[in-house]
Amino acid sequence: MGEAFDRVRGVRELPLFPLPLVLFPGVPLPLHVFEPRYRRMLADIRAGNNLFALPHFEQEGAATDRPPVGHVGCVAEVVEVQALPDGRSNVLTVGLVRYRLDAYVDTDDPYLVGRITCFEDEAEDEDLLATRAAEVSALFTRIARAVRAINDDRTGLPDLPGTDPERLSFLVAAAMELDLDVKQELLETRSTAERLARIGEMLSQVVGNYEERARAHKVARKNGHAGKQIDLNDE
Repeated sequence: MGEAFDRVRGVRELPLFPLPLVLFPGVPLPLHVFEPRYRRMLADIRAGNNLFALPHFEQEGAATDRPPVGHVGCVAEVVEVQALPDGRSNVLTVGLVRYRLDAYVDTDDPYLVGRITCFEDEAEDEDLLATRAAEVSALFTRIARAVRAINDDRTGLPDLPGTDPERLSFLVAAAMELDLDVKQELLETRSTAERLARIGEMLSQVVGNYEERARAHKVARKNGHAGKQIDLNDE
């Protein structure tokens, strides 16, 4: 993840774009920008470093109208913009690195601006990371193979970054269908080994079910109902 961290080196202030989702580093995210304040934000960041901060925030029922100081989110980079005639835009972004919000910055801008500190996972034993990454890769591949069989999908299996355990943990976490609070906890975890262990435990709980469904589908030749994501609530 070092190259992504280099992209934010020296960045201390960024616009905030709160959304009811959790973005992980290395994961692409398409957005549709239509609110006037975020149109302005997009224009401003396009004129600068193409970076903004994306915190998970549920506006409905929230005690405040903005994410709290101390929250952990993901810095996103704008990589492609399709401007529409009416001023709206379709935007492709990708998560870079995680940040912690240290404070809000008072500006005249119509959108929130925060002072942030970016961080990466702690250094850990490489042999342990390699072992846990291999376990997660194997489980995820088994489930992905089963999901493709259930959906009669003949496309290739996902390409996993086996030599980058931290990136692997984020990509698999993004592919899993989890409650947003669980995804937020995985995002905040600063131990790759711990994150991989938790992901591996959740995958191991459902792999047998998916493989049994794939076997049943093969026999019955009926369409399955599994989606593109891994549903960990599946019984």
